[in-house]
Amino acid sequence: MAGIADVARAAGVSKSTASRALTGAGYVSEATRSRVKDAAAALGYVPTTSAVSLVTGRTQTIGVVIPSLDRWFFAQVLEGVQDALLEHRYDLVLYGAPPESAARREIFEHFLARKRFDGLIAVGIEPSARELERLIAFGKPVVSVGGYDAGTDAVSIDDEAAARIATEHLVGLGHRDIVFLGGDPDGRRTSFGDARRLGGYRAAMRDAGLDASARHVQSEVTMTGGYGAAAELLGDRRTRPTGIVGVCDEVAVGAIIAARRLGIRVPERLSVIGVDDHAYAEMFSLTTLQQRPHQQGRAAVRLLMWQLRDPEATTHRVYESSPLVVRNSTAAVDDAASAIIRAGPAATS
Repeated sequence: MAGIADVARAAGVSKSTASRALTGAGYVSEATRSRVKDAAAALGYVPTTSAVSLVTGRTQTIGVVIPSLDRWFFAQVLEGVQDALLEHRYDLVLYGAPPESAARREIFEHFLARKRFDGLIAVGIEPSARELERLIAFGKPVVSVGGYDAGTDAVSIDDEAAARIATEHLVGLGHRDIVFLGGDPDGRRTSFGDARRLGGYRAAMRDAGLDASARHVQSEVTMTGGYGAAAELLGDRRTRPTGIVGVCDEVAVGAIIAARRLGIRVPERLSVIGVDDHAYAEMFSLTTLQQRPHQQGRAAVRLLMWQLRDPEATTHRVYESSPLVVRNSTAAVDDAASAIIRAGPAATS
């Protein structure tokens, strides 16, 4: 492979000038920079990370701390981060940090302390563990995605507003018995964003004069968790609601599957709405509040690059839009439908 000396010789400049032209560290005229880049391209020269680090003092690597890859949101954020980092010619080092795991403790105790990165993107790190504050203490730029921020740059949707709009959508269709479905049963692993969504639901119910009938049915924040909790909720005719606000689309889809297996037609007998616009949402014709985690991942990289260019820049909280996407899982309710719901499928025969 061609080295920096070969590039310098072909461009007719010194090695230090060629290095500055390719790394952007130090002044080089545009004409010289262009000549050096043309020579590098012709020779197939690719600067190594170690070589760039010697010149710039940076690793050209960004660390990403993420709780899980088996949820759609986290996987989509990571894909967006990776796409954007490739455009900036940065490497990515991934730290999988499942909540309350030995691996997570090891990552925060040892791996991150080595600082083999120029900055960190923390996805879904929650305030209860004070881990985000620990990340900041490492002295590297940090951007938070989709969760809590402690004075860092951050990007997310407005989770509280999204759940409020979802609940108001059902209220506007005439629903009065609306359940919020989803959230970890013991409360210790409920994410910060999910807790804010519950708060948005409660605020909407209170504003509609329905505070007394507000109900939160807990479940794991997965499709199977939503299915199990909804099957139990909908199986009891005395407590069966006319509307469900899912903490996320995965839980909402689980509720739709449970309703179908119980013979409860959606939306004629039960309206279901979610938050996220998951890949399954259109398949199940789910009304939802849309978010674009891939776009949030790219936005996080933009904020991080901003910090790297200007360490004294003020912090920013970027809220991505979350428009309401109306499909066929919600409909107006009437008194007759409410009576049939509580009477059960047999009443329709």
